[in-house]
Amino acid sequence: MKAFFDPRQWKHAPRHFMANGALLPNPEEPRRIDILTDGALAAGCSFETPEDAGLGPIAALHSAEYIAFLRNIYTRWRRIDGAGEEVIPNIHPANRTDGYPKSAVGQAGFHQADTACPIAEHTYEAAYWSAQTAIAGADALSAGASLAYTLSRPPGHHAFADLAGGFCFFNNSGIAAERLRARGMRPAIVDVDVHHGNGTQGIFYARGDVLTVSIHADPARFYPFFWGHAQERGEGAGLGANLNLPLARGTGDEDYLRTLGTALERVESFGADVIVVALGLDASIDDPFKGLAVTQEGFARIGAAFAATGLPVLFVQEGGYVSDTLGANLTAVLKGAQAG
Repeated sequence: MKAFFDPRQWKHAPRHFMANGALLPNPEEPRRIDILTDGALAAGCSFETPEDAGLGPIAALHSAEYIAFLRNIYTRWRRIDGAGEEVIPNIHPANRTDGYPKSAVGQAGFHQADTACPIAEHTYEAAYWSAQTAIAGADALSAGASLAYTLSRPPGHHAFADLAGGFCFFNNSGIAAERLRARGMRPAIVDVDVHHGNGTQGIFYARGDVLTVSIHADPARFYPFFWGHAQERGEGAGLGANLNLPLARGTGDEDYLRTLGTALERVESFGADVIVVALGLDASIDDPFKGLAVTQEGFARIGAAFAATGLPVLFVQEGGYVSDTLGANLTAVLKGAQAG
């Protein structure tokens, strides 16, 4: 299986993460790369370095204002007397139509949804190459590959068109899907991360040309809280093109696989001819976020289920945090897909 990764993604090394009012070490740590690389290699993947497709495919989903913010905010932040070492907001607008301030602090609040997406010196560069990695995977499918994996890190599915959040800056899965759509394909994004893909939903919510499906822990008491509920079906041209399948905390393999079957039935009904899997491995029973309870065998069955559709499948890495089984779970998904 073709796989893609760019070493510049190592440069993003966030230090902080605030949860429940406590400042904690950020779990989206660079050593995830080593673990995931080993897991992909164990599945027989062959890694390539992506070419630079430029800003166009990224700007197809993200606003120019937001891209400029990500490129420049760290330099501006460092000019603030007494500023912290990372860009972390302390104020947010009540809605997206409120005034757009000139200050770095105000713009951070406008473009960062939470305290889990700190921006440091090399964050923009790493996020750019994470997106280019996903673009390369999409191009591989456009060129005829049936399966591909992209080690995109930082992840992307919590990033809206002009808003970072939840460790995410550019929406890699969405960018890959839009790249495939622009090449004449009809993509479905199926998000299997333990957290709802709220950024992906937000980007495509009023569109009917890309299907978005998310299987995740029920957000009534789990991040991202405000999105991911079953009644969110899309709007306008996108009505019926968004499907949320929230699961009770602690859901294991059998119920998860049944729900995935429902998701893939919707993919078939949509008439998709390619699937982008937002591959969060944090649904694992061993993941530190403890949302769901999928086992290594369950991940193998997830991979096989996608392969059984007979459609080309692009696996774009999302969450999945350091545990004893993180790499093995990736191996299981990718081997399952190849065997299926």
